[in-house]
Amino acid sequence: MAKKSGKKRKAPEPVLRDVLRVPEGERIDLAGYDARAIPAGPADKAAGLAATAALGPRLAALQERLYAASTAGDRRRLLLVLQGMDTSGKGGTVKHVIGLFNPSGCRIHAFKAPTQEERNHPFLWRIMRALPQPGEIGIFDRSHYEDVLVARVRELVPRRLLGRRYGQINRFEKTLADDGVTVVKVFLHLSYEEQRARLLERLDNPDKHWKFNPGDIEERALWPAYQHAYELALERCSTDEAPWYLVPADRKWYRNWAISKLLLEHLEALDPKYPPGDFDVEACRARLLAS
Repeated sequence: MAKKSGKKRKAPEPVLRDVLRVPEGERIDLAGYDARAIPAGPADKAAGLAATAALGPRLAALQERLYAASTAGDRRRLLLVLQGMDTSGKGGTVKHVIGLFNPSGCRIHAFKAPTQEERNHPFLWRIMRALPQPGEIGIFDRSHYEDVLVARVRELVPRRLLGRRYGQINRFEKTLADDGVTVVKVFLHLSYEEQRARLLERLDNPDKHWKFNPGDIEERALWPAYQHAYELALERCSTDEAPWYLVPADRKWYRNWAISKLLLEHLEALDPKYPPGDFDVEACRARLLAS
């Protein structure tokens, strides 16, 4: 009889998309989610930084394959939507996570307050103009969700019109999915206490004063209203075509790893292929050797 190995089988790595996905059709209470939690993955900062760096080559290789496939007519692309309160790390994600990709294949757009021209169009107009092209990875720092977040908290549109926007967003995101866009929506869940600490860091460092806006203090006074607005957006707009993922954001290193891992899982699911050459390889080789 063969001896049993004394080594324990390594438990399969959890699928982060399943761990972080916001339940569809359920009421969301953000107070029940720990912004410092580590739901899966590296247990500490050192391991997290190493794991994120290790994902870089795999992400870059998949990005190249995605772009290469588009040259042969593959319309697929990926859109990362980042939403969260001020200081939750949208800009930091762009810097640390998207830095793992080739920038020439990324389309990054930071949405500010709408311009007068943008106000003259339906709220999704400016979003459609910023979408990634086939083969690209798009990143939205804020997005169309501002029109059900800030618009709700600041009462910028009548409530009856606001209510319709959730359905418009869901239909819009379905059309994106039908056209080959993989939509990865990430809510960066930051705690009230951590936001205070990060704002104080900006005040205490003159080199970061440019990032501070006194209006941020006024926005903090509206924290409960924003939390409720986010809960509604997560509840009403997490669909099969475009689910929401809730990433604990108090630990920056975990935020970066989690988003990198989410992108990797989605790109691996797409599994883009290098297109075959439409020429005679051997004939070209012979011509080159003879030249």
